[in-house]
Amino acid sequence: MRDLTLQGERADYDRDIAESAKLLSGGRCWSSPLLLKFEAFCSGGLVHGWSLQVQGQEDSAEDKFEINFVAESGDIAFHVKPRFSSSTVVANACQGGHWGPEEVSSVFPLALGEPFELEVHSDVAGFHVQAQALPVLWFPHRHWPLAEVTRVQVLSGNCLAGVQLSKGPSWG
Repeated sequence: MRDLTLQGERADYDRDIAESAKLLSGGRCWSSPLLLKFEAFCSGGLVHGWSLQVQGQEDSAEDKFEINFVAESGDIAFHVKPRFSSSTVVANACQGGHWGPEEVSSVFPLALGEPFELEVHSDVAGFHVQAQALPVLWFPHRHWPLAEVTRVQVLSGNCLAGVQLSKGPSWG
C-alpha cells in the first residue's frame, strides 16, 4: 500500500512547486490564481483504486479550492471544485486545451466556516466524490489511457488541515 500524507503547516505554499505546475500545465487548460498546497506523482498512474482525502475549512464564498488529476500530456483528466458561492460541486475535464461539458451536483453538505472532508476515489468507470461522508458526484472517465494520469494537485486559497493520498478508498 502506498500512502502519502501532508499535514498541518507542511501544507503551506511552495513557490517552486507552483511555478513548475504552471509549466506542466502548458498554460493550455487552466491558469489558477489559487496556491498549490499539495502535489503528488505516481509513475503507475493515479487511476482506479486511488483515494484522495482533503480536510480543511473554507471561510470565504470566493470558491478558493479545487482538485486536479493531471495526465502526462498536461490534460486535466478530472477537475473538481466545490462552489460555496452557489452551493454546488462542479466537475470537468480538459483535453487538448478544451474543457468539456461541466457536471454539476447540487448535493452540497459543506458550510462556510465549518471544517470539511472531501474524498475523491477512482474506479474503472469514473471518479466518485464524497463530502462529509455523503456521495456528492460521479464523473465518468474522459481521459484514456488511465495510466497516463500521474499527478494529483490540490489548490486552495486557505490553509488545509490535511491531505492524504492512498491506494484504496476509505469508504465502500
